[in-house]
Amino acid sequence: MSTDAPELTTASHERAILLREAERRRTFAVISHPDAGKTTLTEKLLLYGGALHEAGAVKATAQQREVTSDWMDLERRRGISVTSTAMRFSHRGTVFNLLDTPGHRDFSEDTLRVLAAADCAVILLDAARGVEEQTLKLFQVARARGIPLITFVNKYDRPGLEPLAMIDHIEHTLHLTCAPITWPVGHPGEFQGVLAAGSGTFTRFTRTARGATRAEEQQVAAEELSESDPAWSTAREELELLQADGRTWDPELFAAGVLTPVLFGSALWNFGVEQLLDALIDIGPAPAARPTLDGHERQLDAAFSALAFKVQANMDPRHRDRIAFLRICSGRFERGMRVTDARTGGTLALSYAHELFGQDRSTIEDAYPGDIIGIVNASDVLVGDTLYAGEPVTFPPIPSLAPEHFVTVHNRDPARRKQFLRALEQLDHEGVVQLFQREANEPAPVLAAVGPLQFEVAAERLVNEFGVHVRFEPLAWVLARRIAREDADAVRGSRWAELIERRDGTCLAAFRTPYALAQFIEAFPAVALDEMAAR
Repeated sequence: MSTDAPELTTASHERAILLREAERRRTFAVISHPDAGKTTLTEKLLLYGGALHEAGAVKATAQQREVTSDWMDLERRRGISVTSTAMRFSHRGTVFNLLDTPGHRDFSEDTLRVLAAADCAVILLDAARGVEEQTLKLFQVARARGIPLITFVNKYDRPGLEPLAMIDHIEHTLHLTCAPITWPVGHPGEFQGVLAAGSGTFTRFTRTARGATRAEEQQVAAEELSESDPAWSTAREELELLQADGRTWDPELFAAGVLTPVLFGSALWNFGVEQLLDALIDIGPAPAARPTLDGHERQLDAAFSALAFKVQANMDPRHRDRIAFLRICSGRFERGMRVTDARTGGTLALSYAHELFGQDRSTIEDAYPGDIIGIVNASDVLVGDTLYAGEPVTFPPIPSLAPEHFVTVHNRDPARRKQFLRALEQLDHEGVVQLFQREANEPAPVLAAVGPLQFEVAAERLVNEFGVHVRFEPLAWVLARRIAREDADAVRGSRWAELIERRDGTCLAAFRTPYALAQFIEAFPAVALDEMAAR
């Protein structure tokens, strides 16, 4: 009698478990303009997911209330997110991996890296301001990633755009078709609740003290509502008008990034937060097979593979360690397993693996596709690396945005030169700034960034984490393009551009003005100039 049958049965059972676990994962990011309420929404999602018993305080801790997702001192002082982080929680039997992104366009490159790990994103808009400049920049970053987008119109408890005007604004600004999932009852500032687009059920909201606990909700069926209520009648008519015009839910258009479902609420008062979580469960994409560099796909039930999308040192000053954030793409993760880094060919044991919750962490024994885990002190793992077991695989590299701000950085204490150079290399590996070198007669390193706030973060971390004090000297360049190494001589011989180079051999042509870029293109039409470069 064959002994293969029990093994096949076991393998089939394990495969079924893996696919079932992957199906109940939702890995998403939240992107928004500063002051649109992203940090508040993140906290409230954790509240409704049971990860917090009171907004601003981690469940089962006695610490004073503080923002969970913003863990850096600079974030708490400035009131904005300047780095991404990951948090895991559950709701309705679904495991959420929430990726909190920076809210400022200066850190949009960090957002781009995070979106490489997300299956969809929530665009958060202020009901009074709509799509602002920085939201548009981050939206373009999300569009480049090609992931589905869900829109949440926040702060509807305050005066703002009428809902029909908001839909028109979103469609004309973002060039997306809107499909309302919920529709507000009451004018902005007089928010009573929302209508469900599918059932017509009215959910009436009641405020709680400081919005620190779940909002009280009353469900009213459509047939129980009174036609004499002008707010409800108006909301129903507006929703029917949009549906008659074809603005209805279409999963294929959503997956293609052409249509965005829209929900209304107030994160401050917890209005609409649960509806957003329900939408992520009901229409949000689960993990799927991931495209590989060779044009194939890594199936969910293939051997373990993961993408390193972020590296962060010194998240906890008590440990002074380095964490590589991994998005599991296929297979089951088991703590202690050995994997191969596709970039280096080297192997490493994933013994110190953690589930992350902002700055906090806890040991994790296993994880499935869609999950985000942190690997401690994997010093050779860089952003964009593919880790795998079994059949080799490499995922496409994560692109980086072309920098627009440049400084030379000078070490104020020559006795700490080694620490200075090591610190710059670490910040470059993390993507806090990009580190370049000019020609040999210009020894001072060049730091490049998408936005100037990145330099502020770099300076603070250099002092606090490495004991290095620096001086920045601004450079006159305002934009740069990646070039092939064989075109470096063309840049050197041009009056319109200067050459800077990374340690990995990446070359950039830096320009003082858009006019200089145009003149360079005219003078050297054969030189290819790329706005986005793979890390």
